[in-house]
Amino acid sequence: MESQTLYRVKKEDLPKLEKLLVKCFAHDPLYCKLIPEKETRERLLPELFKCDLTEFIETCEIYSDSEEMNSLLVVSDESEPYNPLTFYLTEAWASLKTDEYLIKEDPSLKTLWNFMRGRDYLNSRWTDQLHQEERLHVIYLAVDPDMQHHGLAAILMEEVIHYAQEHHLMVSLETHNPDNVPMYEHFGFKLFGIVQKHFDLKQYCLIREIQ
Repeated sequence: MESQTLYRVKKEDLPKLEKLLVKCFAHDPLYCKLIPEKETRERLLPELFKCDLTEFIETCEIYSDSEEMNSLLVVSDESEPYNPLTFYLTEAWASLKTDEYLIKEDPSLKTLWNFMRGRDYLNSRWTDQLHQEERLHVIYLAVDPDMQHHGLAAILMEEVIHYAQEHHLMVSLETHNPDNVPMYEHFGFKLFGIVQKHFDLKQYCLIREIQ
């Protein structure tokens, strides 16, 4: 995905975005379920998001509304060609580093076990059921809690939708917060299905059809 409107994030921006993601997801239903102890979650989230962003800067497109980076959009363009070896090596490295952090910060292995059981909430494999490679997948859409209700989420999502319509692409995403579903429905998404495995937690899988 390309954008002439949004700010394209650079590698040197990643530390600031790590802090943004921690702020945005500190109380997210998914991470509260996977890392129920607050102190452990506070220690782990910065390293987990650092690992995520290091992977995504190599394999996805990362944007913000501006250089101030009060919001974050991570998109995987499934329609673009990619090097499978590079992709899988990057993904494998990120997975190993994540497991390393989980073991280091929680030697009891409870958190690692939660992440292993929660893989289906983390890997977006539900999109395999779509059988659609002409598609954008929104991995993260986050807005600084202090900057919410300023239209930043709409700016990011409207840019995704504009690009998708221009290139005849489906858009997919997931959320673990039921309060987010009506917002996405407002942008033309519909519920494709709900994932619930091993935890009392629902993942809402949404798609916006090719227009």
